[in-house]
Amino acid sequence: MSVPSSSSARAGEAPKSFLIAGVRVPVPPVAPGLHVVATPIGNLGDVSVRALETLAGADAIACEDTRITRRLLDRYGIETQLVPYHDHNGASARPKLLARLEQGARLALVSDAGTPLVSDPGYKLVLEALEAGHKVHPIPGASALLAALVAAGLPTDCFLFDGFLPPKGGQRRARIAELARIPASLVLYESGPRLAESLADLAAGLGARPAAVCRELTKAFEEVRRGDLDALAAHYAAREPPKGEIVLVVGPPREAAADDAAVDAALLRALSQGTVKDAVAEVVNLTGRPKREVYARALALSEARARDGADDDPAEDGGG
Repeated sequence: MSVPSSSSARAGEAPKSFLIAGVRVPVPPVAPGLHVVATPIGNLGDVSVRALETLAGADAIACEDTRITRRLLDRYGIETQLVPYHDHNGASARPKLLARLEQGARLALVSDAGTPLVSDPGYKLVLEALEAGHKVHPIPGASALLAALVAAGLPTDCFLFDGFLPPKGGQRRARIAELARIPASLVLYESGPRLAESLADLAAGLGARPAAVCRELTKAFEEVRRGDLDALAAHYAAREPPKGEIVLVVGPPREAAADDAAVDAALLRALSQGTVKDAVAEVVNLTGRPKREVYARALALSEARARDGADDDPAEDGGG
């Protein structure tokens, strides 16, 4: 990536514009600095007019994949230079972008889809630009996590976005145990191949919480499947891994989680009427406690009942 001077970048420059509804719209150059631009998460019609003005009026656009961003620019007749900026080249690309900012350049930053910096490599560039004294302009717009949150039908007054869960099972379960204590809806990103396994771990670690799997939002095959975590885990375990972008939304823990004594009492009642498996399912649904925790307690209570029964057996009393 060359680093032209501010003046040479302007010399002989063609008027800037974008095309919408067959009309060519001229735009002036945007203000100097780094413009963080949200782009559509699927449907290219979701781009804002301000985003188009910014992309057309910038000197260059830093993007994860030039092929993906080029589709958006072609749709709207924008010819701004594209500069690759992603996880693999960030260390070498950042100094060049910062040098252009130092010379007064007008740069835009986009991700492949949605709002940059959300599970995206743009954070370090924004931080270093701010530390160098450059102006950072947010250009808001589409966001997969917000689109999923409003489509899921779960509480939105308090939520935590936690990006992608760890890919390794042990680390993932440990992270879920930490999330279990947070009194908020959870928003997570996930890949198709890991979806069923992650849902099973979430069900075991969080209990019978309502959830939604939001897939391919704003695209032709958009899908929002709702249910409790156990049911969703079973659904996706029985099918081929789904394709496309996936956002998981999990409801918050119940307001008044049952204490240990209440769980034990409920388990004892259920165990007196059925199997351990049935008792666990009933108590998880009743209390919202994690399935793994309830199952361990049910086994302990069942073994204790068996020991007590053996101790009370008259055949072992030795007298007559």
